[in-house]
Amino acid sequence: MVSDAKCQKIFYDRYLPYALRISYRYVHSFENAAHAANDAFVKIFKNFTKFEIRDHEHIESMLMGWIRRIVINASIDYMSRENLVANNGNGYVAETAWEKKGIGNSGENRLLYKELIALIRKLSPAYRVVFNLHVIDGYSHQEIADMLGISVGTSKSNLSKARAFLQKYLIKDDNGNVLCFT
Repeated sequence: MVSDAKCQKIFYDRYLPYALRISYRYVHSFENAAHAANDAFVKIFKNFTKFEIRDHEHIESMLMGWIRRIVINASIDYMSRENLVANNGNGYVAETAWEKKGIGNSGENRLLYKELIALIRKLSPAYRVVFNLHVIDGYSHQEIADMLGISVGTSKSNLSKARAFLQKYLIKDDNGNVLCFT
């Protein structure tokens, strides 16, 4: 697959919306997310032979996890390389980028996802990256500290401040369930 341009194109088209959703959470505009996602695909195609299939029943979920890790790292690398510290980009996002497998693609789900991402993007870049890595992508504080070159305490502090900021914008019912975002 790695050297077959036709297969690469099919693979790229299939997983690009997934990569863009991930990258967009980290970088400040859709244009930069596209650059970071493309950087990730270059790495994916170069290293595809390193992808290990350990469970034949769950190949796609394993592949998506492998892609996710590469896209996250490529997004962080892109931010560092381009010195992206501002959070003021308002680039256009293709509608297909909001389609998320497994949760349904109703207009309501896409709207909630967009609102959540818009809210997360209001965080400072440092808080946003730690929030995404820990809450959404499931990394430990030690892993985050190692990835970003910060202390575990800084990772925990940034997460705490991000959560406090986000909680101000959530509307909850009497049972504490989130109803919507303000």
